[in-house]
Amino acid sequence: MKIAIAGAGGFIGGWLARTLISEGHELLCSDIKPLEDWYQVHPESINVQSDLSLRESCKDLVSGAEQVYNLAADMGGMGFIETHKAECMLSVLINTHLLMASRDAGVKKYFFASSACVYNASKQERNDVDGLKEEDAYPAMPEDGYGWEKLFSERMCRHFYEDYGLETRVARYHNIYGPHGTWEGGREKAPAALSRKVASAKVNGTNQIEIWGDGEQARSFTYIDDCIEGTLRLMRSEVREPLNIGSDEMVTINQLVETLEGIAGVKLERRYNLDAPKGVRGRNSDNTRINELLGWAPATSLNEGLMKTYDWIEGQVVASQKRST
Repeated sequence: MKIAIAGAGGFIGGWLARTLISEGHELLCSDIKPLEDWYQVHPESINVQSDLSLRESCKDLVSGAEQVYNLAADMGGMGFIETHKAECMLSVLINTHLLMASRDAGVKKYFFASSACVYNASKQERNDVDGLKEEDAYPAMPEDGYGWEKLFSERMCRHFYEDYGLETRVARYHNIYGPHGTWEGGREKAPAALSRKVASAKVNGTNQIEIWGDGEQARSFTYIDDCIEGTLRLMRSEVREPLNIGSDEMVTINQLVETLEGIAGVKLERRYNLDAPKGVRGRNSDNTRINELLGWAPATSLNEGLMKTYDWIEGQVVASQKRST
């Protein structure tokens, strides 16, 4: 079928496009970044640079498409979303215009990539929290800025089905990581940022690492293969309610560093930056609903996923240093 991917130049979008191409679909891929800045560019698809906050760009993207995947957003790790709240909320224009264009073009199914940042902050104040159930998004108290935009856009998807019959699917992603993602520059998430810091300390022999906060913040991290598998299973299901797509293997940031040290074969002195952005104290995915409705849940262990991710990032660190010398 003909499929349109918004945000195809991003981390998840690049891996999704690769998978859909391997299945034989015809893809139209769009991202606001120049093609040379896309994480993955697939010559088998039509690849365009466009600003999807504009309605005309959305209309052009979805024309003739049977399915639309919306992965486009101005976002990053905690260091970005805590300091760019207005920019994150402007992503609502992308989802608004894509939904309107998809409705008008007769698109059969529409996917929206939401986030665990929609969940009520009062349920994430300890590092020994229970997994977040889908109903825990209400009463609403999401991450300021980014989380509010995602929650509002979820509701738009729901009402576009109720009012116009557009079949929508919503996934709440929990900390997706893996190779071919952001690993430097301020938008990277914890697994990539810490992999870069460990690799840099190893390559440069500094034997030190900075950790944001006290390192006892707890999270679960979801490997990219599980993210793509869950996304496609949800899209191809009859489930219209938002679903968690996340690992339920929760660790502290200190434990994440220990795992990376083991993979890299180093032991580093830790320096804690207590003034850095830290996010909620604890967040984990409850996978009861996805097991019930899809008969599946993410299963890649953190150690397995980090080994692949660290190896790729260490290669990027080495290559970057060679280019600068």
